[in-house]
Amino acid sequence: MKIENKVFTEEKLKTVLDSNSEEAQSTINDEDKFERLVQRLEIKLKLVPGIGKYISDIACMVSLVRSYIKKEYTDIPIGTIISIVSTLIYILSPVDLIPDYIPVVGYLDDLALLSWVLKLIHSDVEEYKKWRIENNKQIVEEI
Repeated sequence: MKIENKVFTEEKLKTVLDSNSEEAQSTINDEDKFERLVQRLEIKLKLVPGIGKYISDIACMVSLVRSYIKKEYTDIPIGTIISIVSTLIYILSPVDLIPDYIPVVGYLDDLALLSWVLKLIHSDVEEYKKWRIENNKQIVEEI
């Protein structure tokens, strides 16, 4: 019996990402709101089994957005910033494609969206990493 994966289609993942765009824009413009988002994310990440390989990427994404908000690093498409913040909002949202209260499986949608967004923004993240090295910036978060 073949089971098809209809839950994580690119169309559904894009819909999820787009559904958080307005809140992402509001969060980008409010440093305190963004900081609260980051702190909530750090708490949630501690609870997620198997997220280890993504922690470094998440920390870099958070650092990138923080640098953007502080106007230290602005040579990046606004769509990349919105995609990152929309993803963080989704990860923290109690309303998921698969509810987080389902052990292990409940985090698959979070990981699927995160993986997809990382593929979309990979070159922008790599450019930010180069900029950070060239400008002696450190990742602030130790997740």
